[in-house]
Amino acid sequence: MRHDLMYNNFEKKDFTEVKKILNKKNPILTQSKKVEEFERKWSKWLGVKYSTFVNSGSSANFISISILKALNKNKVKNEIIVPSLTWVSDINSVILNGYKPVFVDINFNNLSMNIEQIKKKINKKTLGIFITHAQGFNGLNQDLITIIKRKKLFFIEDVCESHGATFKSKKLGTFGDISNFSFYYAHHMTTIEGGMVCTNDKKIYELSKIFRSHGMLREAKNSSFENKIKKKYNYLSPKFIFLYPTLNFRNNEIGACIGISQLRKLDTNNKKRILNFKYFLSLLDKKKYFTNYDLKGSSNYAFPIILNTKLIKKRNYFESILKKNNIEFRRGNAGGGNQLKQPYLKKIIGKINMNNFKNVQRVHDFGYYIGNYPSLKLKKISKICKILNDIKI
Repeated sequence: MRHDLMYNNFEKKDFTEVKKILNKKNPILTQSKKVEEFERKWSKWLGVKYSTFVNSGSSANFISISILKALNKNKVKNEIIVPSLTWVSDINSVILNGYKPVFVDINFNNLSMNIEQIKKKINKKTLGIFITHAQGFNGLNQDLITIIKRKKLFFIEDVCESHGATFKSKKLGTFGDISNFSFYYAHHMTTIEGGMVCTNDKKIYELSKIFRSHGMLREAKNSSFENKIKKKYNYLSPKFIFLYPTLNFRNNEIGACIGISQLRKLDTNNKKRILNFKYFLSLLDKKKYFTNYDLKGSSNYAFPIILNTKLIKKRNYFESILKKNNIEFRRGNAGGGNQLKQPYLKKIIGKINMNNFKNVQRVHDFGYYIGNYPSLKLKKISKICKILNDIKI
């Protein structure tokens, strides 16, 4: 038996749509009408007014914090509260925009930010909260939403790993001022590489288009705003006015075409993944593995595994059995585990008391994930669970 971490999401229909574009006489392949169509259809599926298609989820992260920086008039507010378990681009987006990341621990049951620690970390310097809905779990609760509104904090949702997951029957990615999605090969749906910046705020939407494309004014598609800026900088070519220091984060027509095709089956595939995960947990030995996850509203693209043992020797033995049985895995769960342990942060945050981050450190040392995809058969899940349950840990 072999169980890969990732499985090809593509079907013949996806390639058929791409062929239609390529077979056109002199086709436009850079960002154009298909990108706009995908953005409209994604917005409708998610339940937001505006979406901006970019070349990766990491780019969506960076653009979101860049927009926050452009809108922030209070220079005293320079801290953004972030999770210790997330993808590296969430943290780097904060740092590269000149802000200080303030870390909090996670919960075992949803791998997301600990609300009590968030409350303690909010101060006069807090500009916003950047939450990660890790591996298909909902990271929200009403207490957090109430705090954000009361404190008037900027709120960004990273939903790169949780397409279709919900809180109170409303899709994640509709609660924040901005939300980010990834369409990487291994995620719920794919455009090969790609991402989306989503919002209900028109100003944020216009800025997302500007930041996506070199900071160019013409991308805003706001005639009154454009005319005002053109008049101010009348010594510049109106087609080449660059408002912000940014790069090219555009995607293309082929990626959009694949995205439109993939979106049609996203809900169906999510249902299969959810059933797979529930079945996986029902078979897993609760004495050996943590299984008490909060599944309400979840949409899991992977099977998270947290060992109940705290012995490195047993962990290493666990890994050896997975390798022997060709079960591909990643240790540390989402993003490789505790970001606070990574070398890129050493000079930025200095020494950290890891006693305040016990949960993420546990996941860092004894947490894993393995693949969960729509085509995965229940019979194979049973075989995987038998292998896991037979391991002497």
